Amino acid sequence: MTNSKLLARRQAAVPRGVASATPIFVARAENAEVWDVEGKRYLDFAAGIAVCNTGHRHPRVMAAVAAQSEAFVHTAFQVIAYETYIGLAERLNRLAPIKNAKTIFMTTGAEAVENAVKIARHSTGRPAVISFVGGFHGRSLLTMGLTGKVVPYKAGFGPFPGSLYHAPFPIEHHGVSVQDSFAALEKLFKADVEPQQVAAILLEPVQGEGGFYIAPKEFMQGLRALCDRHGILLICDEVQTGFGRTGLMFATEHYDIEPDLMTIAKALAGGFPLSGVIGRAEIMDSPVPGGLGGTYGGSPLGCAAAHAVLDVIEEEQLCARSTRIGARMLERLREFKKDPASPPIGDIRGLGAMVAFELVKARGGHEPDAERVKALTAKALEQGLILLSCGIYGNCIRLLAPLTIPEEQLEEGLEILQKTLQDCAAG
Repeated sequence: MTNSKLLARRQAAVPRGVASATPIFVARAENAEVWDVEGKRYLDFAAGIAVCNTGHRHPRVMAAVAAQSEAFVHTAFQVIAYETYIGLAERLNRLAPIKNAKTIFMTTGAEAVENAVKIARHSTGRPAVISFVGGFHGRSLLTMGLTGKVVPYKAGFGPFPGSLYHAPFPIEHHGVSVQDSFAALEKLFKADVEPQQVAAILLEPVQGEGGFYIAPKEFMQGLRALCDRHGILLICDEVQTGFGRTGLMFATEHYDIEPDLMTIAKALAGGFPLSGVIGRAEIMDSPVPGGLGGTYGGSPLGCAAAHAVLDVIEEEQLCARSTRIGARMLERLREFKKDPASPPIGDIRGLGAMVAFELVKARGGHEPDAERVKALTAKALEQGLILLSCGIYGNCIRLLAPLTIPEEQLEEGLEILQKTLQDCAAG
């Protein structure tokens, strides 16, 4: 079997709307390594879009799922409940930066966001939700409406549900200050929706698809104060930032605030589908029995995997390792930026092992160079390194290596990145 033959079959059988970042097809994977159907090895700096924080097929995760599959695979929690769901909720309630928390499980990140909005609206009796430009919250109709990027996520799919509003996210690199964001929110309250009609403000502490922009601490604490002043719930979308990716269990912990609700998914179950909402008990208990749930929500296999993931994060000290990995990535990227053999690199940023850099048209400039990013990801793949782009302008490269990546493979991947950057500058 070859990649080209599978690509032809894919094009004939699968709609083009579900895109793949690479033209290769995986045969097997182990920790930070992937082999395609032709036997070529790759280092994975994508980790399934921050899903495999504990690496591909971590032995603890695989053993937990195998053991669960020997007992039972599905009952639907709404029909016959099981202890692993309850135990996982208890563990997350203790870990989350929310006092007196409760947790419900779903399957996907979009489902988690949908349910967080449902819970917020039911609890407050208010309809409106504010999110931010550049934020990504899913591909369902509601979460597309909340997402702050049109192409490719929203183009042609409207109209979207009402009472959804966007404000600018503070990005100093693009000339948007914290003060600008708060001024825009105040303008929104005067021009479009009174704060007494807003159920929640939703944001990613570090924007994912939007470009790995880190919310300033001043902004997060100001949002908490703004929400408290108007009786608005603050929802932190931790789908991509959770479970050690930013150097702490949850990115929200960097800000010394307590959100009202948090959405979780991706790395929670090490590659098995599982998501959830964690929130203050009095808010979570607002919907009546039957108002929340889903057939596959909190699947037994997903819960078993998640217990193992939490064990691994603790026992292998992956939060501390995330910080070390991120520091090394930032160190090398700053070297690349100074290298005259590399193409112009703009802003470099990271929180833990959630690291990104921008390619720009000229040194010291800000004009995005999305075309060179496309060339970079293609050349890196040829050299055996899987990279993902992101950002509103498509000119950012995000580095999402598993937190379990061996040191020598981390260095190997960074060496490939350096060579690829130089190749892109030369040609």
